[in-house]
Amino acid sequence: MQEALTTLLAAARPVTDEEVIATLSANGRVLSQDIAAPVNVPGADNSQMDGYAVDTASLQDGTVLPVSQRIAAGHPGTMLQPGTAARIFTGALMPPGANAVVMQEQCELLETGEGPAIRLLQLPKPGEWVRQVGEDIRQDSVILASGTRLRAQELGLAASVGRATLPVRRRLKVAIFFTGDELIMPGEALPQGAIYNSNRFLLTALLQNYGCEVTDYGIVPDSLAQTRATLRQAAAGHDVVITSGGVSVGEEDHVRPAVEAEGKINLWQIGIKPGKPLAFGEVGSTFFIGLPGNPVSSFVTFLLFVRPFLMRLQGMAQVAPKVYELRADFDWPRADRRNEFLRARINSAGGLDLFANQGSAVLSSTVWGDGLIDNPAGHVIARGELVRFMPFSELMS
Repeated sequence: MQEALTTLLAAARPVTDEEVIATLSANGRVLSQDIAAPVNVPGADNSQMDGYAVDTASLQDGTVLPVSQRIAAGHPGTMLQPGTAARIFTGALMPPGANAVVMQEQCELLETGEGPAIRLLQLPKPGEWVRQVGEDIRQDSVILASGTRLRAQELGLAASVGRATLPVRRRLKVAIFFTGDELIMPGEALPQGAIYNSNRFLLTALLQNYGCEVTDYGIVPDSLAQTRATLRQAAAGHDVVITSGGVSVGEEDHVRPAVEAEGKINLWQIGIKPGKPLAFGEVGSTFFIGLPGNPVSSFVTFLLFVRPFLMRLQGMAQVAPKVYELRADFDWPRADRRNEFLRARINSAGGLDLFANQGSAVLSSTVWGDGLIDNPAGHVIARGELVRFMPFSELMS
């Protein structure tokens, strides 16, 4: 498997076209440049708590301080008068002359003839409950690197330094089509021997999750001429063409000869289960990836190979998913000569349960499961053993 993945990633040519878009519209996009902070965050010392700003230099237990001013967030105060406290609220700027905040719970509020005052129930230390200038982000530091896929937290970080727009790589343009005389669309009557085209929905959704612009060429009959014609059409103006079905070695599998006639095949079949019939090549300047027709095989090969390939095309350096070692709460006594990817679910005890039917057409296993167990070729799993687990949350983000 690793050799095949290395081949795909080595061939990937990241797109270089970029555009500048509103930060509010950049969710899921990939940065094309490093982003540096034009300001400090926070921009000035401010209070972490509702309480009272004080100067710790001359405080003692039981000190009573008149309250000389009130400072709310967004409304700067004035110089703190010696021997006084300033009523302050969370996020408000510290007044000049103050170096700590006493939480309101650690004060006794007093009413005097000259106005409110506080008695300190606990002495604060210098800097206590104060957010220091630049504590989160230093001005001119790089906060987001080129190649970062933007999530909610990255967008929030960019906004926190005032970035209203961001430079991003253009979206990948991906064409897809599906081969097989047996395929029909949901909503149509189901003739004998026919199946609904679940892969059309599965792959389109996965591609959309990665921010791709998808052109769907639909279902192509089992015909070499029609497969070639659709392949030529799909390759024009797209970065990648992805097909589902027709990549095995049967008489009605026309995808490989079609690609060889219109371009070239660089990789054919891989030693994994499910998903052996995977193809990779080029049609002109457009990449081609042929996925198996069985839905679980198509799903697994997309996550393991197409996902990192698309990420690399988008300019992302880190494309490997996080892998966790979890306890197998089952026995898997049947070693296979191929690297297996087993659908499993995390149970309440923190171990892994295995879906009963690991067939490559059992799509319900992908809904039931939380991820894939990466089981090496020839390996038998014993109950209690630690296994490599890749959560879907990692593989689909």
